Amino acid sequence: MILFIQCVVCCLFLTLAILPAQYKDPINMIMSYPPKIRQRVEELPQYKGTIKKREKAHVSKKIFGLIFFVIILSGVAYLSGCRSFSTTFIHVFILFLVVNIYDLIVLDWGIFCHSKKLRISGTEDMEKEYKDYMFHVRGACVGIVLGLIVALLSGCIIYFCMEYYK
Repeated sequence: MILFIQCVVCCLFLTLAILPAQYKDPINMIMSYPPKIRQRVEELPQYKGTIKKREKAHVSKKIFGLIFFVIILSGVAYLSGCRSFSTTFIHVFILFLVVNIYDLIVLDWGIFCHSKKLRISGTEDMEKEYKDYMFHVRGACVGIVLGLIVALLSGCIIYFCMEYYK
C-alpha cells in the first residue's frame, strides 16, 4: 500500500513539475519535442538559436535530476523499510517504472499528442509530428534505462550505508 501511495504522489509531482510550465510557454520543454518539430522551431526567425541554448541547460538538468532522484528515492526506499540492495533496487525501479508509464500514457500520449495548447507557434500544421506515438515510446525506453541506473545507484547507497552502520 505504501508503494502504491508513493507511486501516486510521484505521478502527481511529475504532472505539477511539467504541465504548468509547458502550458505557460511550450518552448520551455522544446528538448522533449519530436525532432522534426524542434527542427522547424529552429528554422523560425522568432526562435533562432533557441534549441542550441536549451540543449546545454537540458543536459545539465538531466544530470542534476539523476543525482537528485538517486538521493531522494534512496531516502524514500529507506523510509519505506528497504534495508538491502535488492529491496531498494526493486522498490525504486517500480516507482520509476510506474512514473515512466504514467508519463508515457497520460502526459505524452493523452495530453501532449492531443492538446492544441502545447503547440508551438509556427508548428500548428505539424499534426502528424505531434502525434508521433513511437517517439514517446522510445523516450519511455530511455526512461526505463535511466530507472535502472537510478535504482542501481539507490540500491548501492542503501547497501553501503547499511554496511557502514553495522
